Amino acid sequence: MARPSKKTGKKKIRSSGNEKPPRRPTVQDRPEPCPGGGGRKPPDAKPSPGLYLVATPIGNAADITLRALAVLTNADLVACEDTRVTSRLFAIHGIATPLVPYHEHNAEKARPALIKRLKKGQIVALVCNAGTPLVSDPGYKLVRACAAESLPVTALPGASSVLAALVLSGLPTDRFMFQGFLPAKANARRQALAALAGVRATLVLMESPKRLAASLADMAEAFGDRQASVCRELTKLFEEVRRGPLPILAAHYRKTGAPKGEVTVVVAPAGGEDGIDDDELDHLLDRAMRESSLRDAAAMVAVATGQMRRRVYARALALKQRRRPKPGKQRNKSLSE
Repeated sequence: MARPSKKTGKKKIRSSGNEKPPRRPTVQDRPEPCPGGGGRKPPDAKPSPGLYLVATPIGNAADITLRALAVLTNADLVACEDTRVTSRLFAIHGIATPLVPYHEHNAEKARPALIKRLKKGQIVALVCNAGTPLVSDPGYKLVRACAAESLPVTALPGASSVLAALVLSGLPTDRFMFQGFLPAKANARRQALAALAGVRATLVLMESPKRLAASLADMAEAFGDRQASVCRELTKLFEEVRRGPLPILAAHYRKTGAPKGEVTVVVAPAGGEDGIDDDELDHLLDRAMRESSLRDAAAMVAVATGQMRRRVYARALALKQRRRPKPGKQRNKSLSE
């Protein structure tokens, strides 16, 4: 029986002893941050109007955030690179939001219609076939148009083949450059690689499986024996990461043929992983040339440092030239003797 409290006059309820104490709130009980910043909303609340750049899985359909699912479900419209690809993802997660195509071939015509919807206060999501939109995919002009009209734009981060390949490569991650796809034609590709040869950052490149062997051979010619990794089918059942010097990787894929699936190539930075400069390169060459011929020493140092053979050989020639006594001094020495 409940008895009134002497201090408050309120009745105290006795516990039977079998009742569990109230559960303390957990992180999952806390409301999600409001998309775009500012305030908080419960997880099932409809997002604020605006454009949402939503990252989607690069292979494994489970690699999508809860926030992304909420936005895609509650959006008025989802603009996507290929409706067939996105519809398969929507079917897996039970999303019925209407889809419209938005890609490089129709962007100029489709963009004004999307801006019109955003001006009406609608929620528009932009996705690509896989990964984070605008990274090697169309869309930056839509963001720029929204900024010009003072329309809200929010990014929902998530899966990215660029970052996944970078962290799996075993190469330096403190500084990297995303190149995207190389030109399909051999001459244009070699020119592009020549322009990248001096970049002192880890390079991340996309490539077609059919052109992989030829591109790796061109990279070996332009970059030398640098370490690299070929990442294939990331997050999928047959994920594979093959690491090694560029010439070895080129020879492997030339022998085995074009692999299956999406391919991302990561290449060590110019100057080697430790940023070898000319002075350090000269020091290594000086030691190697004491025991080997100039050609052999240059080859060994090139392999050990991942430097281009042409650069190492040129430094070796310059080093040998500096060691050679000048003709005048040699003649004076002979006369004194």
